[in-house]
Amino acid sequence: MEALMASYGSDSDSDDASPELSTAVAARAGTEGLRSRDIQNAPEITPLPPPPVDLLDLRSSIGYSPPLQANRVRSFPHVEGNYALHVFIPVIIPPTRRKQISSFVISIASKVPNLFAIDLDVPLDILCKENEKIEQTLGMEFHISLGRTVPIKVHQIDSIVTMLLQRLQDQRQYWIEFSRWEVFVNDDQTRTFLSLEVDGAGLSEISRQIQIINDVYRLHGLPEFYKDPRPHISLAWALGDISGALLQAARVHDRSAPNLESSQKHVFTCKFSGIKCKIGKKSYDVCRFPISR
Repeated sequence: MEALMASYGSDSDSDDASPELSTAVAARAGTEGLRSRDIQNAPEITPLPPPPVDLLDLRSSIGYSPPLQANRVRSFPHVEGNYALHVFIPVIIPPTRRKQISSFVISIASKVPNLFAIDLDVPLDILCKENEKIEQTLGMEFHISLGRTVPIKVHQIDSIVTMLLQRLQDQRQYWIEFSRWEVFVNDDQTRTFLSLEVDGAGLSEISRQIQIINDVYRLHGLPEFYKDPRPHISLAWALGDISGALLQAARVHDRSAPNLESSQKHVFTCKFSGIKCKIGKKSYDVCRFPISR
């Protein structure tokens, strides 16, 4: 495996407020899963099934309370009236691959201290005490970022969501191959990520989708994505730039255990199921396909 360090945008917390769409936009986007409280007769969005209760209660079940240093660092300060925008492809790791991937993560956690599970902020060395806990975390929804997480004004929300719906309506389903482990560091070097990168199937399609998102960002005066994007999902993170330690641990794992990539061309595959746009704490399905079971 050739894990390498690259620049990665911060995945900061979203603003607490939940912006609403105008009546006109909600009416146009109703069939795409958008909803406004201003439209009393509009149908409710069918929510995604909640994660397992034991996963929601994971911190309490292991008696862990995250210390202050485990808190995430915002890539931009909170400003009243601004909302964090993030456009991404949701990814679910197939159950058949979670055990093998968890073995790799456990191996890395045994060599690199102070790694945390993505979104849970629970130390991996605590989760590793029970293998099923690691596999549970791998059952969560991960994401492939298609644009930078940036602040937007409330008056930009309707236009951005409408334009995304219009420009993504012709997308087709495809397979995505996650073929290698990589290490990424965010722009301000405050966090390091252990990730799985897309290589092979799905890369060209995702690259085209990133260009579509770039066009929408550009028209709204927002910064575009990286010039040479590296589509990936992140499974673990650590404070600061510890890319050297993670790279070394990955090499040690390669020498001491069968590599995930040695017996096959990819770590796992999944089918593209759509694109989400998250603004504040509200999510919009701007492109959606039924998930194959």
